[in-house]
Amino acid sequence: MNTRFNAKRVAVCGLLLSMMLILGWVEHMIPLNSSIPGIKLGLSNSVLIFAVYMLDVPTSYVLMAMKVLLSCAFLGTPASMMMYGFAGGLLSLTGMVLLSKVKGIHPVTVSMVGGVLHNVGQVGMAILVSNTPMLLYHMAILMLVGLGCGLLTGVCANMVMQHMKHMKF
Repeated sequence: MNTRFNAKRVAVCGLLLSMMLILGWVEHMIPLNSSIPGIKLGLSNSVLIFAVYMLDVPTSYVLMAMKVLLSCAFLGTPASMMMYGFAGGLLSLTGMVLLSKVKGIHPVTVSMVGGVLHNVGQVGMAILVSNTPMLLYHMAILMLVGLGCGLLTGVCANMVMQHMKHMKF
């Protein structure tokens, strides 16, 4: 029997996707009064970090893709925003997957790098789409925000993973 698609695994993935969507919705409801567009907490990233460490790489990419697609559908954001979500998500997740394989690097550090790379991916896509290299000036602030938010989500994910290890997840 293929353990990759067993009922328990499908149920866990459904729960993780639901959590990511709910956290994304909660985050969408939090007004961040910022003069820099694109700043958000990245709460659902904590679930994605959990998937990277506790599941497998292909499942993590599927969860990220489903989160971007369904978030755009549920939150009513324009389809054009989907490309920014995918650009940030793919770069961030790829960086987190690669770093998670390096022995000795803590999940919180992986999360912080993921937060920075998400912003790099989104700004890179914005520069490509708008042909406006001046957007690079926003990168420094967004990288600092990505570090801070990555720290927050990494600590949350690490705490959950520690509890799950005791439960022999």
